Amino acid sequence: MQTMSLEQPSSMSLFPPLNSGTVATLLIAGLAADLTWEVWARMITPLIVGGPLEPAALVQSVFGLKSRLTGEIIHLVVGFLFYPIGYLYIARPLQRFILPSLPWVLTALGFGAGLFVFSLYIMAHLIAGFPPFLGWVPLAWCSLFGHLLFGLIVGVVVQLRESMHG
Repeated sequence: MQTMSLEQPSSMSLFPPLNSGTVATLLIAGLAADLTWEVWARMITPLIVGGPLEPAALVQSVFGLKSRLTGEIIHLVVGFLFYPIGYLYIARPLQRFILPSLPWVLTALGFGAGLFVFSLYIMAHLIAGFPPFLGWVPLAWCSLFGHLLFGLIVGVVVQLRESMHG
């Protein structure tokens, strides 16, 4: 059984092939990262700051939605499907092109940090009109950690699946 290394293999291409194995990796990574996010957001964050992270409420604010369920579904689909695609086909290829020797774990954490900036600066601040990064209230720090965790889980799943399937 192969072990998971923190180093990037030097012979890796920028983009993975779009095949059934890659699709399975995307779906498994999305599911694992979304489940981890939900545990962090709804079970652990309330213990730290007194309330959960509310990404569906942000989605509602950004898009002017009345339905909380629609906000939840949008956030779920984005996290489950589109963010893992962003990791495999945008974040990791950029890292491999610009800094090919950067360990995958830093790429995954950088990806998570990028998701945080996208969520709490672009979406919450620039579009919904909230203070940048919600004024760095404790909930914003929990969001940062949750997004870093999300990126890390996506990276771990991708590394494990690639090490298993060559």
